[in-house]
Amino acid sequence: MASAMGLGLVGAGTSHALKPVQASQPAEARLLDIYRLIGAGQGRLALKKAQALVEDVPNFQLAQMVYGDLLMSQTAPLKAMGSAPTDLTERAPQRIDQLRTEAERRLFALRERPPADALPAQFIEIPPSTKHAIAVDASRSRLYLFENGPHGLHVVADHYVSIGRLGAEKAAQGDQRTPLGVYYITSRLDGKQLSDFYGVGALPLNYPNEYDRRQGRTGSGIWLHGVPSDSYARSPNSTDGCVALANPELQTILESVQPRTTPVVIAKSLTWVPTKSAENERRNMRNLIEGWRVARASGDLTRLMSFYSAQFSNGNRDVNQWRQLLEKEIVGQRGRSVQLKDLAILGWRDKSDILVVTFGEVTEGQRTGTIKRQYWGKEGGLWKIFFEGVIG
Repeated sequence: MASAMGLGLVGAGTSHALKPVQASQPAEARLLDIYRLIGAGQGRLALKKAQALVEDVPNFQLAQMVYGDLLMSQTAPLKAMGSAPTDLTERAPQRIDQLRTEAERRLFALRERPPADALPAQFIEIPPSTKHAIAVDASRSRLYLFENGPHGLHVVADHYVSIGRLGAEKAAQGDQRTPLGVYYITSRLDGKQLSDFYGVGALPLNYPNEYDRRQGRTGSGIWLHGVPSDSYARSPNSTDGCVALANPELQTILESVQPRTTPVVIAKSLTWVPTKSAENERRNMRNLIEGWRVARASGDLTRLMSFYSAQFSNGNRDVNQWRQLLEKEIVGQRGRSVQLKDLAILGWRDKSDILVVTFGEVTEGQRTGTIKRQYWGKEGGLWKIFFEGVIG
């Protein structure tokens, strides 16, 4: 088989080689195991496993194509993946190309694994109360699911995904692009509430967020969702802007994550930062938020307002109206201290540096408080709050 079907497949002797998997494993793991066998020159065993995979998951079109390639390789060498008969490729050249791209994206995720003990740079501070986080690498068509344990976030699963037809960096309603930024899951929609198009369910995101609105970005209805029941996956760029993944994989996410507290980062390309090297930035951001908290608790309105941008807005309130509201709140607190619970800090670098900060604000003597979210931006090298609001 020429060049392992022209994909530069991972060989069995490399450090990234896959271990053999069982039929009970996810379909993608079984497909990648087949590619491993092809790269190792074990075509007969690859064919056997491909046949089993398409029998078990008949709607997995990429697996069907690989199985077809392996069958054809029994009679003649293949120059490239998807070497279907000419009459078929001429009838559906775009679909063949899409399947080839899907295979390349899946294999790239195999070859380029995230570094050990590293996290996406956007996850600056995730509190223990947040059990999961999600990051999407648009360039790799890959979603990473993180679990928050005693030692912090770590990857527990990663999945192939589809994004917008015209790529990423959404700017306007109907532009068929997937937004880039830091978001939160707002709710969980069961598949029974939706048409079959969305598969087993959906997780809506809070796009556009406050920063998006400041940038004039429009649109709505950006979800993580499944695929129709007659498909296993969609081609890499095939949605109207949502992030779509296989139903079995989405089902595990639906059962794991919690709306309102689960952050979702969507980046053109994720930057992975070693956990230890990120500690300095984490400390600096904690100190920044603590400075705001101390000013809030001190009752010194002038000091407190120094943390807010002159371009601050909250709904219908500008910065002067916000100052009046804070003054009333400070008087109402009567010198009682304010504590922040479940502090989450997400970072984003776009046209400027952004922080998305979420916390529970609890006044001394009370057991619970309001959940607030702030958006901070850099102005003249200094961090300033340009939005603050209650979300729960």
